[in-house]
Amino acid sequence: MTDTIRHVFFDLDHTLWDFEKNSGLTFDFIFKKHNVGIGLPEFLEVYEPINFKYWKLYREERIDKPNLRYGRLKDAFDALHFEVSDNLIHNLSEDYIKHLGDYNHLFDGTEDILKYLQDKYTLHIITNGFEEIQEKKMTTSNIRHYFKTVTNSEMVGVKKPNPKIFNFALDLANAKTHESIMIGDNLEADIQGAANVGMKTILFDYTKKYDNASYDKINKLSALAQYL
Repeated sequence: MTDTIRHVFFDLDHTLWDFEKNSGLTFDFIFKKHNVGIGLPEFLEVYEPINFKYWKLYREERIDKPNLRYGRLKDAFDALHFEVSDNLIHNLSEDYIKHLGDYNHLFDGTEDILKYLQDKYTLHIITNGFEEIQEKKMTTSNIRHYFKTVTNSEMVGVKKPNPKIFNFALDLANAKTHESIMIGDNLEADIQGAANVGMKTILFDYTKKYDNASYDKINKLSALAQYL
């Protein structure tokens, strides 16, 4: 693999940037700010699968960004039978986006593997996350300088796994498919999407939920050194 690869593309959330940890810290902050009297662990247990469901709908172009931001909170509070006004939901939604990038927790080994790879390859990001916050996440966590290009779904008008976003990212990076590899945590969006345009792939299966996946996969970022 190392004989042909020149460009390494990463997903950001759930791959390098520890989304769940940073998201939990953000909710803790905004719940205290708005005096939301609900237990954080109880809320997150319900919210996280709902958020995953809404992101799938968003990825499939079945809902827009405002409906994602509102609906995931509304459904979580409803599931917990916790009454909140629409106005509070909108305020929480805005503050969540405003402060999410304030936190900088990365997965173990992120900086070490990026330092290792930057001397051998050109590094890039392809993300479905909201454009206004992804740059802030990378800057706050001090990893932005590792990446030559950052492709965001809002720049392209489609989301992974749509082939258009991968082709856009390849063109932006001046990279060929046969010399490029995609690393991400989502089997459908990152891995199958990249494979469909001819890129090599490595699945970051840190939750070990893809036991039957036929793609190359790792459970820790440090294991990338075995492939690259």
